[in-house]
Parts: sequence; structure tokens; C-alpha cells
Amino acid sequence: MNRMFAIVEREMRKFFRSPVLMVMSMMLPVVQLIILGNAYGGHIRGARVALVDHDHGPQAVKIREAFDAIASNIRTFTTIDYPNEVQAREDVRTGKVEAAVIIPSQYSRRVYAQDAPRIGLVVDNSDQFMSSAIEAQMQSLVQALDQPAIQPRLVKNIALQIVELYPYVEYMKFLLAGTIALAMYISVMIGGGMLYIDDKARGVHEGYLVTPITKLELVMGLNIAGSIKAVLAGISLTVIGSLLSGLGTIFHPAALLQLFLLILGASIAFNGMMFLMMVRVDDPLVPRAIFGVLNTLLFFPSGAVFPIAAFPRWLRAVAIVDPFTYVVHGLQAVLLKDGGFAAIRFDLFFLFTFGIGTLLIATSLFKRTL
Repeated sequence: MNRMFAIVEREMRKFFRSPVLMVMSMMLPVVQLIILGNAYGGHIRGARVALVDHDHGPQAVKIREAFDAIASNIRTFTTIDYPNEVQAREDVRTGKVEAAVIIPSQYSRRVYAQDAPRIGLVVDNSDQFMSSAIEAQMQSLVQALDQPAIQPRLVKNIALQIVELYPYVEYMKFLLAGTIALAMYISVMIGGGMLYIDDKARGVHEGYLVTPITKLELVMGLNIAGSIKAVLAGISLTVIGSLLSGLGTIFHPAALLQLFLLILGASIAFNGMMFLMMVRVDDPLVPRAIFGVLNTLLFFPSGAVFPIAAFPRWLRAVAIVDPFTYVVHGLQAVLLKDGGFAAIRFDLFFLFTFGIGTLLIATSLFKRTL
């Protein structure tokens, strides 16, 4: 134990003597959380919609009043009057406006006559996010216009009543779990994998190999030090990210314990995985070359940015064996849902089993000779 903790002490002293390394390992996830959290996932606001009114009747006025209500309240879009449909279509095509609403002539007469009244909507569907938001808003507006002023005694239409379990979850809150996992991964990659290979290249490990220290003691010492670094990074990002995104989960003792167990399990899993990949590597350029590939291969299929249910089958298979998947799922269950231990027990089981298993395999592959 003394030999093993001597290695841990040496690694931690080296780590704390490089504060820039600690800050930079967390800079990318924090910047990603702030930029992506505010750039994606929010409500569309301020879209420009051309309005061509060929009718000018009372029912067209009702549509204009509905548009004014949208512009004043949820502000999804604002309307701009256009004299003709041709100009409106051209401006949608060239990007001057995002959509065009066409109210045809005789629209009010068709409404009163119940003669299949229609409203035209021209959208630029090259931007799926913008077009989907405008289409959804227009669809809800049309449904509201379809409601009769006097409700019949017998309801003919089936209404869907939606019950949301949680308040509106901003994208920054949704992204926080993936940001914490990414910060721990970067800490393991920079403060574990790259330093390990650099020490081998500089001959530091030759000093270990001439001592009576065993393979298990050496591997465990290096990985305990790496796990401590990852835990520190995970705790720091959890606190910083929760404060930035407005989550108060970190102030609940039970949630704090669950978060700590998830961070501990993630640090062991990431270190075991990283050490297993680097145990036979000698070239210091290799971990730097595969850093971006591993980041893409592990982070994006985990459900941190987009739900796994939308992935093709082969990408779902990657997500099943990806430790990022279980870190993200567990952190989201605690931070966003307050799911308790029942929601994260399988995540904890996978992370600890994966981490211990990869460490044991890496120990058997570790070369005790130069």
C-alpha cells in the first residue's frame, strides 16, 4: 500500500503543480455548455413571416389578430405585409423572410359557407428547426380558429390533454450531464493517458521498473491518481454547471450522494478504459492523434446531445457499450428528474463493473519489463 500511494502522491503533486493544466481540462466543457446551451434547444423567436391578404374580410382580420397575439406573447414570429404572393415567395426563397402566409380571396365567404376554407403557408424547409417551429405554431393557430364560438352539447372532436412531469427543461440543463462527462473524460485523457505516455517516453517508468513494486500496485497507483483528478473535475463541473444552468439539485444531500457515486463510477470507468487503450502504447503522439476520434466516438452516441432513440441500429450498438451513455443517463436522472437510486442503480453497476474489468485486463497486459 505504501508503494502504491507513493505513486499516487507523486502523480497528484505533479498535477497540482500545473494549475493551467487543471483549468484548461475544464475550459472546453464549460465553453461548450455556455455556447451550445444557449445556441441550441431554445424556442424560436423573432422569425419574419410575410403576410399576403387577398381577402381583407372579417375572418382575415381574426387571423391578423391571432398573429398580433403571437408577436406580443410567445414571439415566435412577426408578420410583414406584402402586396402580392409572387414577391413573398421570392423573398422566402432568397432568405429575406422565413415563411409566407397567404390568405386567398373569398376566404371569409368560404368560412361562413363552410366551403373548405384554406390558408397557404410557404416555408423555407432547408432550415428544419425554423420551418418546424413556424408550422407547429400555424397548426395550433388553425386549430384554435376551427373551434366553434358556441360549443355543442356533444363533443365530436377528441382532445389530447398533455401532462408534463417536469417544468420546462432548458437545453443548457439537458446538456449539463454530457458536459460533466466530457470534462471528466478530458481530465482522464490529458491528466492520465497523455501524462502516462509522456512519462514512459521520458524514462520515468524505468525508475518504477527497477523497484520491487508489482504490476498491480503500479497500475492501481496510476489509476487511483487518475480517478482522483477525474473526480475533482466532475465535482467542479457539477457545481459550476448547476449554478450556470440554475439547477438546485446540488443543495439536496441525497442527490449529492448519488452524484458523487456517479462521478466516482465514471472516473473509474474512464480511467480503466483509457489505461487499457494506452497500456501497450509507447509513442507520445498516439494519444494526441486519437483524442478527437475518441471524443466523437464516445460523446455524441451517448445521448448527451440528441436522444439515442433517433439513432440507427449500428449507432445504438455503440451506445450500449459506451460508458458515456450510462454517465449521461445517470446524471440526467439525478439532476433533471430527481429519480433517486432506483433510476441510477444499473448505471452505477455498469460503470463500476466496466471500470474494474478494464483495469484487471490492463494489469494483465502491462509489461513489467522495458
